Amino acid sequence: MAAPLYSSIVAQARQTSFYRDWSVPDTVDGRFEMVVLHLVLVTERLRGPHRAISPIAQDLFDFFLLDMDRSLREMGVGDLSVPKRMKKIGEAVYGRFDAFGPLLETGDGEALAKAIERNMFPETSEPEASERIAAYAISAFARLASQATSDIEAGRISWPDPTATQEGQTG
Repeated sequence: MAAPLYSSIVAQARQTSFYRDWSVPDTVDGRFEMVVLHLVLVTERLRGPHRAISPIAQDLFDFFLLDMDRSLREMGVGDLSVPKRMKKIGEAVYGRFDAFGPLLETGDGEALAKAIERNMFPETSEPEASERIAAYAISAFARLASQATSDIEAGRISWPDPTATQEGQTG
């Protein structure tokens, strides 16, 4: 059930403009960060009353973890190392939820940009790229809020165009 939704997230996270124009590292880590950002956007949108995670959001998260496990194995990570790596992935993802979720809710672009820079650009300073990505994330979160839950759950998401967001539009 979560496969179409996850496919939509991954397709959006792989938009070439993020890597070509926005300085997101075109590496395993950079792509991971973009998938996680989009996972957070969708999951935060699907939260229910009292911030409870919805069943489809839980399925989505489980699907994501299975994909990460599969990816690690395809990259040649040994069976004994996969659980340790998965634990680190889980900690990283929960950290992004804690860092990004409240800032998306409040629309605090400045704080979100700082959180994005800390996580996406840990070895370089990329404030302009972080600000663009934060503006995009806030735009995407607002757009998700206006879409029917049933469409989102089915993976029919109208994502903002990153190139339009970069130019100050909402795509």
